[in-house]
Amino acid sequence: MVEEKLAQWWSPQQISGWLTDTYPGVEEMRVSHETIYLSLFVQGKGGLRHELTRCLRTRRAIRRPATRRAPTGKGQIVDPVMISERPAEVEDRAVPGHWEGDLLMGKRQTAIGTLVERATRYVMLFPLPNGNTAESVRTAWRKPFSGSPSIYDGR
Repeated sequence: MVEEKLAQWWSPQQISGWLTDTYPGVEEMRVSHETIYLSLFVQGKGGLRHELTRCLRTRRAIRRPATRRAPTGKGQIVDPVMISERPAEVEDRAVPGHWEGDLLMGKRQTAIGTLVERATRYVMLFPLPNGNTAESVRTAWRKPFSGSPSIYDGR
């Protein structure tokens, strides 16, 4: 039935709704539009079975997501320093005072800053009330070190 309706240029949403309305008490005849799409698209390659491509209105062989993807943050770091380029004393964790920072990203672009001392593995978390831009992170991470001039030199 699904293939027949696709051949008549019905959308997967229309087919799903029609099956629900036509067979209200028969659970076996219910199928979501996502299941119809999944059955059309070849799972390994993300392509569409060639003979059914003509049945979709857009005739696209690859499905595009309906919503925009959330930003991943990739490609935003200018002149990154690779972890492999760390000095040897940082790598063996013998000397205290080497800190590692990171951001824990949440929904709606919220974040929490983390600082980990590599030798002792002491962890500090700090809020980012003014966003997660480089300037706001730099300003916010000063607060955990405000009483320790040996760790933070004010630059």
